[in-house]
Amino acid sequence: MRVGVVFPQAEVTADSGAVREYIQAVEDLGYDHVFIADHVLGGDSQFHRWIDDVAPIYTHRSLVHEPFTLMAYMAGITRGLELVTGILILPQRQTALVAKQAAEVDVLSGGRLRLGIGVGWNPVEYEALGQDFHTRGIRCEEQIEVLRALWTQDVVSFQGRWHQITHAGLNPMPLQRPIPIWIGTGSSQSYAPPERVLRRIARLADGWFAYPRLTPDEAGHEAIARLHAYAREAGRDPSSIGMDCRIGVAGKGQEEWAREAKAWEEMGATHLSVETRRGGLKFPQEHVEAIRRFKEAVH
Repeated sequence: MRVGVVFPQAEVTADSGAVREYIQAVEDLGYDHVFIADHVLGGDSQFHRWIDDVAPIYTHRSLVHEPFTLMAYMAGITRGLELVTGILILPQRQTALVAKQAAEVDVLSGGRLRLGIGVGWNPVEYEALGQDFHTRGIRCEEQIEVLRALWTQDVVSFQGRWHQITHAGLNPMPLQRPIPIWIGTGSSQSYAPPERVLRRIARLADGWFAYPRLTPDEAGHEAIARLHAYAREAGRDPSSIGMDCRIGVAGKGQEEWAREAKAWEEMGATHLSVETRRGGLKFPQEHVEAIRRFKEAVH
């Protein structure tokens, strides 16, 4: 099981030196990947009051670095750390532009990109970016097809419901052909992964971000069993679909971290991401100290 960290978006600063200190410490401590969230805009909760119920850490006051730009910076200051979007809100972005940006990050990092995608929860962002919030789920399936075509074919012609490409291609192409696409599911308001998303993962994804609410218990086992059943229905080997799970360190002791990590590994997790947010920690030093203590406890 490969262990990485969740970049503490919304608790970071705009200081590039602090970002460098944090991310180089992540790599020096021996972590395998960094997981980076995506929000283009944050809504003002005085006008969009429901945001406080859904995701109060992501408002217009929350500092969130743009993931592709951030990963390009990280690519230049790290050596082997895997760069992971977790998750990129794909349907609110132009597909060909995402393909270009992802390919560029993959090239600049030496093939270290894992593209995690999802559909998001915030219609305020979709409105501002000129995209349809209500078709985002089904649209992302066509987007995945287009991305993989652009990453593997020199020249692409594609005619779909939402995309048209006429004899065109990317240059540079990514080193990974195609770049791995993982799908996130669930929300802070839902304990059970939606069935339609589990089926989408089973058919299309290279891996699954199994959180925020999935836990290593009977309910978690049941959700994993459903995903595996859907993969077999789709003619896929369930073991070919990776699973990235999360451990939040806030409010827990080192023994609990170790027990939870072991439980996830026994349930078949291929990756684990350590979450230091929501613990009142100062960036970067206290976040670095938290992941240092986790490493000591779990390894």
